[in-house]
Amino acid sequence: MGAVTSSMAAKFAFFPPNPPSYTVVADESTGKMRLSDIDQRENVDVLRLPTKRGTEIVAVYMKNPSASLTLLYSHGNAADLGQMYELFSELSIHLRVNLMGYDYSGYGQSTGKPSEQNTYADMEAAYRCLEEIYGVKEEEVILYGQSVGSGPTLDLASRLSKLRAVVLHSPILSGVRVMYPVKRTYWFDIYKNIDKIPLVKCPVLVIHVSTLLILGDCLNP
Repeated sequence: MGAVTSSMAAKFAFFPPNPPSYTVVADESTGKMRLSDIDQRENVDVLRLPTKRGTEIVAVYMKNPSASLTLLYSHGNAADLGQMYELFSELSIHLRVNLMGYDYSGYGQSTGKPSEQNTYADMEAAYRCLEEIYGVKEEEVILYGQSVGSGPTLDLASRLSKLRAVVLHSPILSGVRVMYPVKRTYWFDIYKNIDKIPLVKCPVLVIHVSTLLILGDCLNP
């Protein structure tokens, strides 16, 4: 029963767009990678990042010259970078933040298959890129997790002590709790967010409405 329920929870959690909404191509004039059918912008880097679990994920980094903070965005279960690109751009502009978004293993043009443990490694790879390539400090980072993205977001946040903040957008309590009104955590559950959130030391904002309005007020009082 436990294995069946866990498999059902995982199947519910991961629903990558099929086919992916984009491909990764090299710009003929600059050699920079870009997402297909999306205008190349000078402030946007498209990256391929290796993970510790042997997959390679695709990420985008959007630089805002007015930013002092960086948003690391983990998207929901039925989207990929091509679909999220314009939202990422709008968030970066209106909130005046740098923004990194990434596709989980098995999503978009990221290799491998989606799984709970792979998403943890995927987010770690994106965070490591911010530190090592862009020189972003932990205290300058806001983690943003939407829906299933709240899983890797809280897992990473529970292990970092100096984050600026965490934003949870329509988060889940756990995989099994999405399907059943259980009151305890079972070993076979996935994304045990309800058990990890007490370990988060920075401010946490939970939202179920417009991201731009609430985040705008919080980041630009």
